[in-house]
Amino acid sequence: MAQAPEREHRIGLLNGFAAYGIWGLVPLFWPLLKPAGAVEILAHRMVWSLLVVAVALLFIRRWAWAGELLRRPRRLGLVAVAAAVITVNWGVYIWAVNSGHVVETSLGYFINPLVTIALGVLLLKERLRRAQWAAVAIGLAAVVVLTVGYGRPPWVSLSLAVTFAVYGLVKKKVDLGGVESLAAETALQFLPALGYLGWLVAHGDASFLNDGTGHAALLASTGIVTALPLVCFGAAAIRVPLSTLGLLQYLAPIFQFLLGIFYFHEAMPPERWAGFALVWVALFLLTGDALRHSRRPRRPTGPAPRTAGTPASAPADV
Repeated sequence: MAQAPEREHRIGLLNGFAAYGIWGLVPLFWPLLKPAGAVEILAHRMVWSLLVVAVALLFIRRWAWAGELLRRPRRLGLVAVAAAVITVNWGVYIWAVNSGHVVETSLGYFINPLVTIALGVLLLKERLRRAQWAAVAIGLAAVVVLTVGYGRPPWVSLSLAVTFAVYGLVKKKVDLGGVESLAAETALQFLPALGYLGWLVAHGDASFLNDGTGHAALLASTGIVTALPLVCFGAAAIRVPLSTLGLLQYLAPIFQFLLGIFYFHEAMPPERWAGFALVWVALFLLTGDALRHSRRPRRPTGPAPRTAGTPASAPADV
């Protein structure tokens, strides 16, 4: 019989694969919600996500964090910033998938680690190693190549990468668990989202009421689609090393990329392939550098200079 640590590690890996697998395959879900528009889907996601996480919190009886959060206005303000940023991220993602830009969304999550490092340098004054500088430079070159290929900057990818990087930075400052963080953010989103849905009902434009029970059930299931992978991610994060999660996080954009090409049949001209290839080279450098430094023994001789890393995190968009 497997020892307890091995069993826990296996459970963590399964949960990690489940979390990133769901996030990678979720582009198959959003088109099912048509004819609802992106904003209506977004509003339903906010409302139903809060209800799902509230049930989860009732089940696990974890409420002490809420009172503490309300007593700390600065922390609550950061949660409000996180809620605003994730609203933009979710909205862009849903619109992009349902408008035929799945490949471009995958690019956003491929370049997200590079944007995270750039924010670390600009805002946190972190120091880069040579391989990290090279990765960021190659990433910038990739954006230039893709701009030429698209005939415009890849706004969808850049929007998703930047909002997710900012969201991760703010969440690091807030320091709440995944379910608690989602509960706090969707609590702030709830009333505006519910107000918008009420406005749609008043004008007779609510697809939730107009397009049958099956469609209404699919819109309601956006809460489960949002919360389930987050729960799996939380179970993985406490059982497997950060370096393992860092590798697993690439599953989501890889699945999205493959879906965009082989299922949604999106175009990939040569210049777009060239841009993606540069991004993958940058990520290869970044991941290799992170793995090398994670295996080095730490010296107990005082604090080392702060360097930008590539922490694994839960994609906020999907």
